[in-house]
Amino acid sequence: MSSMPVTCEVRYRLDSKKRMEFEAYAEVWVRLIERYGGTHHGYFMPREKPEGAGLSFPGAGADGAGNIAIALFTFPDEPTYLGYRASVAADPDSIAANARFGADPPFKSYERLFLRPLPRSE
Repeated sequence: MSSMPVTCEVRYRLDSKKRMEFEAYAEVWVRLIERYGGTHHGYFMPREKPEGAGLSFPGAGADGAGNIAIALFTFPDEPTYLGYRASVAADPDSIAANARFGADPPFKSYERLFLRPLPRSE
């Protein structure tokens, strides 16, 4: 098992009618991840772009969809992440959240991506 940090990005495609429910969902998962040894870097919701914010590489880039939210969190290593996965399955707050949001989630779909940091030059 790796001692490398486990950083995860979860990208949600939002249901525009359920943004308030999504915010309630996010609050629960921030607490759960931090309860079991993770650092939650937050949930990020779409906003209006700043006036005059152009693209750095016109023709290669485009503004993203306005219905995407992102969560980003890190666990110090794989054993801690796997411990979280096992513990959260039996956690009463997790069970309640899954009961509340499972049948009718506040998002249409999601993708999960595990990330590693690039080395920083000094």
